[in-house]
Formats: sequence, C-alpha cells, structure tokens
Amino acid sequence: MLTADVLAEPMARMREHLANKNVAADVAEEICQTVARGMIGVRVGGLQNIRRLVEQSMETALTRILTPVSSTDIIRDIEQAQLQHRPYTMAFVGVNGVGKSTNLSKVCYWLLQNNKRVLIAACDTFRSGAVEQLRVHVRNLRALSESNQNVEIFERGYGKDSATIARDAIAFGAANAFDVVLIDTAGRMQDNEPLMRALAKLVSVNSPDKILFVGEALVGNEAVDQLEKFNQALRDFSGQSKPRHIDGIILTKFDTIDDRVGAALSMTYTTGQPILFVGTGQTYTDLRKMNVSQVIRALLRA
Repeated sequence: MLTADVLAEPMARMREHLANKNVAADVAEEICQTVARGMIGVRVGGLQNIRRLVEQSMETALTRILTPVSSTDIIRDIEQAQLQHRPYTMAFVGVNGVGKSTNLSKVCYWLLQNNKRVLIAACDTFRSGAVEQLRVHVRNLRALSESNQNVEIFERGYGKDSATIARDAIAFGAANAFDVVLIDTAGRMQDNEPLMRALAKLVSVNSPDKILFVGEALVGNEAVDQLEKFNQALRDFSGQSKPRHIDGIILTKFDTIDDRVGAALSMTYTTGQPILFVGTGQTYTDLRKMNVSQVIRALLRA
C-alpha cells in the first residue's frame, strides 16, 4: 500500500523532472503534492509499478489542468457577437518585448482567413514607433488579403488616453460593420503601477470580450509572476465589484523551446485559463492551436 514515505522519492524525482522542463518551481511542487495525495492508500507492488503509476497519475493531472474548461472557439463567439450587431473585441496585454503587436497581427491574419473584417485599434500611445509598426502590419495584411477593405487601423497618435481610443475604435467598428476589433496595448512591466492602472481603466471602460495575455514560452517562474500581477492589477485598479481577469494566453516562441514546454503548464495552472494559440515563427501563418496531448508527452518525456 502506498504511503507518503514510499511516494516521497518518486515524487521528488518527478518534481525535479518538471522543473527541468521549465515548469515554475511552486507549480511543480503543488501538482506533485496533489498527485501524491491521490495515490496514498493505493495497493501496488514493486518499484517499476510505482513509477508507472506515478507517471499515469501525473498524466491524468496534467490533462485535467491543460484541457480548457471554457470555450476556445473564437469564431463561434464572434458570430454570436454579430447576432447582437456589435464587433467582438480582444485586448492584447503583456510585458515589454514579447511580441504583442506581431502576434496580434498573426491573429488578424487568421481572422481574415476566416472571412472576418478586422479593425486594429492602436492603443499603445506610450512606445515610440508602436503606431507605425501597426501601420506596416496592416499594409502587409492588406497585401495578403483578397479584399484590402477587410482590415483597417484606428489610430489617434501618441500621448492620448488609451481607454478613450479603444472606446472610439469599438464605436467606429460597430458603425462600419467590422466583425472584430483587436486592441493593441502598451507593453508594461508588471510592477509599473501607473501603466497597470491605465490597463485596468482600458478594460473596465471597454469590457473586451477577451483579454489575451501574450507571454514567452522561454520563461518559467517569471511567467507566473507576470500573470499573477496582471490579474492583481485588473482586480485592484478596476474599481468594479466584479473585476475582469486574463481570459486566455498566447504563448510566443514555442518553436524555440524543444520539449521544455513547462511555461504552458505554469501559465494555465496559475490562471485556470486556456492557451488559445502558440506562436511558432516569424510569419503571419506561424500561429497554431495548442495540442494538449503533444505538450503532455513533451512534459513526461525523459
């Protein structure tokens, strides 16, 4: 019969294995504790059988964590918004330098391939060159689109209130039959209170359908800290009794990490929200839905 003492060594090895796969240390610890508790009292003989049972139990736990509990069918959600005669809105948030604008543009390309009209709201009024970067993306996307009327940029320059620009963009989108408004926001470090307050204001004023956190697949513990502090800021600075939180994640540079896919697990575990897309390269087509079973295989691979 399995006891905590018997499980201590195989679970310590599993914890170390997950950490080597880039799973945040406290996430690996909590998952291993949960799996161990579920195994105590189980009758099993032999070291090999115990190892096998630990792996099977861990696979079950990882599947439960990584399988989305909310809808990830964005196209269906957009069509529901169309029935309400309004554009579907998505805000892209994250720290500096993770590729928010690039991944917003990849999502835009995917939407264009699904015959949606997209308005990109340039609400990064903080970083020099941010609006120009989006203009270039829109020009490229128009060149790739069958109809160059299907994607436009809504901009008001720099130094303006981003919440107001987003509100005006959504109104423009509704008046001009856009299906989706993609809101680009300034990159901000999770400890920058003025910018976090501005983000919370943008969210509370405009209530986007989805708040997407763009994060790098390369980071481990840092990703958890970023996500927790973004959610904390949305809670603390929203001024609402039912504040919003991150609804989904885009994981960038997924093609660069081999089988060290732990950030995917850490982010999903921390937020309880799904990874909607993974970025797998530099072109607009390099965006994929995350394959849960592939990630689990990579996590458990020796």
